[in-house]
Amino acid sequence: MLLGSLDFPPPCPKNMAVGDLTEFESRLLKWISASDFVEVAWSTRRAAEAFKVKEKEVYEALAALTLKARDHIQIFYDGGEIRILADY
Repeated sequence: MLLGSLDFPPPCPKNMAVGDLTEFESRLLKWISASDFVEVAWSTRRAAEAFKVKEKEVYEALAALTLKARDHIQIFYDGGEIRILADY
């Protein structure tokens, strides 16, 4: 079965990469890389407090990282909690 094309553009250009990260996204990715959010569950509230930003900004940065740095971050659900692994 052949599927038709989408009527809207993809959410992220194909050429986006780690170099396209905002300053906050880069800092967040480095922080996640240096931390153990596999053994210790991720807390958006604690991340927001650590960076002195709103939780919404952390959620938006995480969403952006899954597109811009998809080869450097993995977010998964385990044991009822969010786990994040990054290499940057």
